[in-house]
Amino acid sequence: MLGYMSPGSLKKTLDGGQVWFYSRSRQELWKKGEISGNFIDFKEAFLDCDGDTLLLKVEPTGPVCHTGQQTCFFEKLDDNPEYQPYNTGSGILEELFSTIQDRKTEKPASSYTVQLLEAGIPRIAQKVIEEAGETALSASTGDIASVPEEVADLLYHTLVLLSATGIKPENVWDVLRKRRL
Repeated sequence: MLGYMSPGSLKKTLDGGQVWFYSRSRQELWKKGEISGNFIDFKEAFLDCDGDTLLLKVEPTGPVCHTGQQTCFFEKLDDNPEYQPYNTGSGILEELFSTIQDRKTEKPASSYTVQLLEAGIPRIAQKVIEEAGETALSASTGDIASVPEEVADLLYHTLVLLSATGIKPENVWDVLRKRRL
């Protein structure tokens, strides 16, 4: 896997024997495996010739990737990568939440996300209800073509609600993991 480290996460890794990273979106340290139980035991660290990249030799206790794959690098590019469709997978939700967090901090004037956040939790919650209704209506009336658009709107507004309430998506993922049948 590829992860971002800060001086603090590097120190915890070197001192504690398990790998820590720094989440730029959440602006906090996180230990790999603290949610999934798939920790990465630290063995050795190497610095590249420019001094700006670390390579860690590690021993994982389970799958490293959040998808359940042994590694995050399991999708092979074909011979013409410019024609290969981009597989967003669930990682797009993390990327979107990170963008929402950035908007919350930077507050660009023309941002719809900023307008929602400034309107407050009741307005954001109202939008979540509205988008959930539109999603259900599209599906129940057979307008299947619009369901992905409506679900995208619902997910976006739900992530804005999480941001406004200070809840991290990881908290939701943890609940979903516990409910897995």
